[in-house]
Amino acid sequence: MNHLIPNHIAYDLVMLGLSISLVVLGIILFLACKKKPVESEETLPVKICARPYPLTDIDGATDGFNHRRIVGKGRLGTVYAGLLGKEELVAVKRIHPSLVLSNAGLGFSSVMKWLSSAQHPNIVPITGFSEAAGERIIISEFVRMVSLDFYLHQNPSGASLLDWTKRLRIAAGTARGLQYLHEVVAPTIVHGCVKSSNILIDVNFCARISDYGLNFLAPKEKRGIVGHVDDEYWEQKFGGASKESDVYGLGVVLLEVLSGRSCEEGLLVKWAVPMIKAMRYSEVLDPRLVIPSDLKPLVRLAKVALACVGNSRTCRPSISHVVTILNNLEVEVCM
Repeated sequence: MNHLIPNHIAYDLVMLGLSISLVVLGIILFLACKKKPVESEETLPVKICARPYPLTDIDGATDGFNHRRIVGKGRLGTVYAGLLGKEELVAVKRIHPSLVLSNAGLGFSSVMKWLSSAQHPNIVPITGFSEAAGERIIISEFVRMVSLDFYLHQNPSGASLLDWTKRLRIAAGTARGLQYLHEVVAPTIVHGCVKSSNILIDVNFCARISDYGLNFLAPKEKRGIVGHVDDEYWEQKFGGASKESDVYGLGVVLLEVLSGRSCEEGLLVKWAVPMIKAMRYSEVLDPRLVIPSDLKPLVRLAKVALACVGNSRTCRPSISHVVTILNNLEVEVCM
C-alpha cells in the first residue's frame, strides 16, 4: 500500500503551517509593542531656546533705556535692569551702536539661540534677544549678583569678604563653567574674554560666567581685552579667540584671586610669574587677608595659574585638567 501523501496535499499543508506561523509572529509583535509605548511629547526633554522680543517690549521694560536703570557698562554694551511683564526681572545688554553697524550682516538671532542652549550652575543663562534696525539686545537672567572684579578691585571692604575658602570655591566654579562651555555644549562655545568683570558672584559665593560667546561682536576691539588674552590672540594667521586663550584668561583670574591685584593690561602676569617661579608664594598673596598656616592649597593654585599664563597655546593645560585640580582643592579646603 502506498502511504505517500500526494504532492498537492503536501504543498497545502506547508502553506497552512506558514500562515499559522505568520499569524503567531504578528500577535507576538503586537503584544511586544503594546508593552513599550512610544514616548509622548510631554516626556521628551524640552530644548531651551532664547525668545525673540519686539524692541517695544524691551523699551517698556527699561523705561526707554532710562539711565537710572543702568547696572553696568562694558566693551560690548550697556546693561540695564529690566522688568518684563511687570514680573520678570532681567538683565538687558544693549550692544554699542558702533558694533551693531560693523556686524550688521551677521546672523545675530541664530547665534543667540545657540548660546541660549548653555544651561549650567556656573553659567548665567541667556533667555531672550531683540533685533531691530541699529539695535541688538541680549536678555539674560538677572541674578542679583556683583562681579568678582567689584569684590576684589572696586569695593574697599569687598576683598575681605572673600576669604581664601571662598576664593578657592569661586576659582573652581569658574573653571567648571568654562569646562561646560568648552566640552559639553554642542557646538562648543569659546568665551572670548574671560576676566573678573565677567564672573558674577551670588549670595552663596557661587561663581557664574557671563558674556560668553560674544566675541564675534568685537573681534578686533582691544579695549577691555588687553592682558586678559594671550600674545597669540593678536597674531594675524592663527590668532583670535580660542579655548587656549580662554584658559589663559582663567589663569589671569586665578592670579587676581591670589593677589587681589587687577590685571592692569598684562602687568599682573609680568609681576606674578617671576615670583611664582622663584617660589616666593607668600609675596604673591593678597595682603588684605591673613596668610593661612597651611600654604599648600594656595601654592597649588599659584602653580595652576602659572601653567595657564606661562605657557604657549600648544603647551597650555586643557580646561578639564585645570578643573580636576581645582575641584580637588575645593573639596580639600572648602568642604
